[in-house]
Amino acid sequence: MKLKTIQETLKNKSLKKEFAIITNLKNGDSEIFFPDTNLTGFFSKYRNDIKKIFHLNKNSLIENSDIFVQTFKNPIKVIIVGAVHITTYLIDLAKNLDFEIIIVDPRGYFASKERFPNTNIIKKWPNEAFKEIETNSKTALVALTHDPKIDDPALQYALKNKFFYIGALGSKKTHEKRCLRLMESGFKKEEVETINGPIGIKLGGKSPSEIAISIIAQLVLEKYRK
Repeated sequence: MKLKTIQETLKNKSLKKEFAIITNLKNGDSEIFFPDTNLTGFFSKYRNDIKKIFHLNKNSLIENSDIFVQTFKNPIKVIIVGAVHITTYLIDLAKNLDFEIIIVDPRGYFASKERFPNTNIIKKWPNEAFKEIETNSKTALVALTHDPKIDDPALQYALKNKFFYIGALGSKKTHEKRCLRLMESGFKKEEVETINGPIGIKLGGKSPSEIAISIIAQLVLEKYRK
């Protein structure tokens, strides 16, 4: 690999850019690939294959070639609103997945380092907490408190900023009331309908650990649907 490519890789990683290194294993030539720019020269004819591998977030050799694609993507940021029992299981399940977890809960007696060690916890109301969190269309929101004073502001923020996944815990009746409140606050019906509520894939489980599995499964499904 060229020294220039290594230098560019380190710079792009520090800037949290998403890219891939394309290397010709036969002669060592390499180039940086960005999804919104064109490749040059020899690598350009493999653009479709490179793009496919990149979007699948894989490191792979292009079939019937000497071209290796090494992908660098930022972890998906999952903001969990509510330091509840389900949250403990969600974090355990997320350890082996490409998720960056942030817990938001103004209730300090729930959001403690003793309960959630080695986890980023923001003990503030959502409107204040989101001022400290960099979000984009690859961010996910999981609202778990059952308290409209905490969940609703977070859901409003996620809808306005078009998070790729938005889910909220609660029964069908609770979710219907939630949707009405959001529409009364100015959101369109089609926007509110993007919220996964009741949250999670319908696996039939009732315990906190089973609900956590259903949420993680839904998150992974939405991750690869985009």
